[in-house]
Amino acid sequence: MMDSLWDNIFRPKARTGTAALLRQVPMFADLDRRELAEIRKILYRRIYQAGEVIFRQGDPGVGMYVIEQGTVAIIHEPTNRTLAELSDSDFFGEIALLNETPRSARAVATSPAILHGLFQPELYDLVKRSPRLGVKLLLPLARNLGARLIHADGQLERSHTQPAETEESVHHNGADDVMVG
Repeated sequence: MMDSLWDNIFRPKARTGTAALLRQVPMFADLDRRELAEIRKILYRRIYQAGEVIFRQGDPGVGMYVIEQGTVAIIHEPTNRTLAELSDSDFFGEIALLNETPRSARAVATSPAILHGLFQPELYDLVKRSPRLGVKLLLPLARNLGARLIHADGQLERSHTQPAETEESVHHNGADDVMVG
């Protein structure tokens, strides 16, 4: 009986909640508990209904989203082609943290979804208040965007050197292959 009491006291707690969700995003993966608490303070949590538009292609980009629960489709307009289906712990829109270029696709909740938004003004304020934390956030963000750009360059190069592929063979769902500003 006593062992179970001590197990409960000394056993590491299972990671749940917003901190565990954020740790799955490369930009936040290396942050300690205190730093994650600072990020949680500037997140906006919102519930979207199935079919609700999160943002439209052409809207100014102002922030990124992390999916706590649910599914989101990233759709190219005007073709209405689904570029990616994203779900729990996926993230999108992070380019908007660095600049306010128009969104390159539409994001729509395809099921009821809980999203956490991190927006550029709050991020910039955090960077001013805590430059060290800012570097710990922006460096992984830059690395991730760089890797996506290299991947996209490779795909573009292959498309110029290989015969045309069918729509079905080109279509791939995954956050790593989609850059949504």
